[in-house]
Amino acid sequence: MKPTWGLVPLTGAMPISYAVDHCGPMGASTEDVARLLTAIAGPDPLDPRTHMAKVQDYMAALGRDVSGMRIAVCKEGFGHPESDPETDRKVREAIETLGRLGASIHEVSIPMHLEGPHIWTAIITEGAAEMMIKGNALGNNWPGFYTTSLLDAFARGRTSRPNDMSETCKLVLLLGEYLNRYYHGRYHAKGQNLKPLMKRAYDEVLEQYDLIAMPTIPFPATRIPAPDCSREEYITLALNMQHNTCPIDVSGHPAFTVPCGKVDGLPIGMMLVGRHFDEATLISAAQAFEKSGDWQAR
Repeated sequence: MKPTWGLVPLTGAMPISYAVDHCGPMGASTEDVARLLTAIAGPDPLDPRTHMAKVQDYMAALGRDVSGMRIAVCKEGFGHPESDPETDRKVREAIETLGRLGASIHEVSIPMHLEGPHIWTAIITEGAAEMMIKGNALGNNWPGFYTTSLLDAFARGRTSRPNDMSETCKLVLLLGEYLNRYYHGRYHAKGQNLKPLMKRAYDEVLEQYDLIAMPTIPFPATRIPAPDCSREEYITLALNMQHNTCPIDVSGHPAFTVPCGKVDGLPIGMMLVGRHFDEATLISAAQAFEKSGDWQAR
């Protein structure tokens, strides 16, 4: 299993929900990510999600040190009931490495971080059911370019072979339809209304600090479920890793995951969260850590 450096993505090729979708470039090194981001960043007249985009000089961020950088360690990002203590310990060691390179490290509490997965679930369940699945991978009522060939292909597959959808897609479709039919979008709307509070919780910390640090996933990489596993096991293994990434999806802050060690031979990652449209600072910190030593030996 070879982990990657990269800005933490929510979706792959198709949108899930425009309220939280964002692009997450990945690469074999921080430099790869900086080069890819240089190529794709900026407004795209065909994609309404990019209208507010701002661009930095990502290549110039490479090679900068972290001297004087202030890093906040999110207390709530560690110690989940599902967290692996060794993963927490090694991520803290990785953060301390940035401290030895010149950054100042301070632990902070962000209580709202613990509410992020619940807010994300309220938004994404109905959002994905309506747009990604029933909307045939595109949805409607947004200004931009509609790939009709994708829409047609998705619709043919969804209607002719619905049982081929993954267990997680089935769950989203059934739960999203139930919530919309019987609660008329109420919980989706409540989740949307809480998004500004999530954003503000991190913004208040980032007014004083340059980055927020925590584990990307609170335990090592999980196994691929067996073909004959139970539905419960399949769903658990698909969704149990999102405690720290879901809140950032909601708030929309850029986040960079960096391989920082192994536990029982499996990779773990440190997640660095930055101010909106300040990916350059993330790139500088990520590369500084990358150059500090071989992460596989940590």
